[in-house]
Amino acid sequence: MTAYLNALGVICALGRDKQTVARNLFAGDCSGMRPESGWVAERELPVAAVRGELAPIPAELVDQRSRNNQLLLEAALQIRDDIDQAIQTFGRERIGVVLGTSTSGIDEASRGLAHYIREQEFPAEYDYRQQELGAPANFLADWLQLSGPAYVISTACTSSARALMSAQRLLDLGLCDAVLCGGVDSLCKLTLNGFSSLEAMSDERCNPFSANRSGINIGEAAVLFVMSKQPGDGPTIALLGAGASSDAHHISAPEPTGRGALQAMQKALNRAHLQAAQISYLNLHGTATQHNDAMESLAVATLFPEGVACSSTKPMTGHTLGAAGALEAAFCWLSLSADNPDHALPPHVWDAQADPALPPLQWVTTSERLTSIAPRYLMSNSFAFGGNNVSLIIGDAP
Repeated sequence: MTAYLNALGVICALGRDKQTVARNLFAGDCSGMRPESGWVAERELPVAAVRGELAPIPAELVDQRSRNNQLLLEAALQIRDDIDQAIQTFGRERIGVVLGTSTSGIDEASRGLAHYIREQEFPAEYDYRQQELGAPANFLADWLQLSGPAYVISTACTSSARALMSAQRLLDLGLCDAVLCGGVDSLCKLTLNGFSSLEAMSDERCNPFSANRSGINIGEAAVLFVMSKQPGDGPTIALLGAGASSDAHHISAPEPTGRGALQAMQKALNRAHLQAAQISYLNLHGTATQHNDAMESLAVATLFPEGVACSSTKPMTGHTLGAAGALEAAFCWLSLSADNPDHALPPHVWDAQADPALPPLQWVTTSERLTSIAPRYLMSNSFAFGGNNVSLIIGDAP
């Protein structure tokens, strides 16, 4: 069954609505990546934050207040009309919520615990439910008064890619007629210090697939799609295929030959009934760590022996962790949408110093264009700790 992606709300370092995000994405704008101190002791690190005040959590849901839920609310408000139309069409009990996150409200919890250690009591605004992994889905369902299935998937950096897969499954099983799906993750000390302790953080803007790559930058984002069995009024863009694998090679390092990544990409192609040569663009996981980029380039070169236009967008957005899969699927959606009249593709931003140890890939430049002739098929990769791999194919719906 075709899973139409009928509306998109998105907020990240590239902008706070899909038109701004699209404009800055296709221009290769990295200005949202800025050095900040205070996250990790004695280090100034580039982070891709959302700037400015966020929408307040409604008073009746104040016990669910967290930056994570505020980012999600911003994305939802962008597509409120589409959500209301789905509610009117299908009913509140036939609409599901499936989201990915890795942080939830852990930053609020960390500050609450620090206050407790100092004062022997929690601050008045602290509520343990803020930090639960299920909090984003609960918040969205409560705010919209939805009674369909509502849950969160947390598989580190594949969380929201898996959320899109899971949403499609709810439609296929007939459990829902529409699903609000995507992901959200906010900047917090826990994740920045965690990656710093793994020696995976770069002191400079990340440089994916370069001989000079030195690690990741962290960002934050919220992405929300309305996925439905029926096409909407706008462009008919759909999730056409998805593949997942779990190679369980190591708790944090990827399987070095790219076997699990290759399996996920091939499964996605099989589900979409496509050949590799039909893919017009590939959004790479491209974290700019030594091991990820080496593994991913091997897998891509194996699957696409004739080459495929590809890029990593993480120098513009940072690695948004649990939101990354949905965010990069959103970049594929934007590439196909009316918000991209020039048919541009997300460029690969790097120092152009290729790593001679890696197979060469076909990098997108700002002058590259996607064909305007449908059907067009775009792929997005997400890889996570524990050998958890997901590949999605977004394309013009048949």
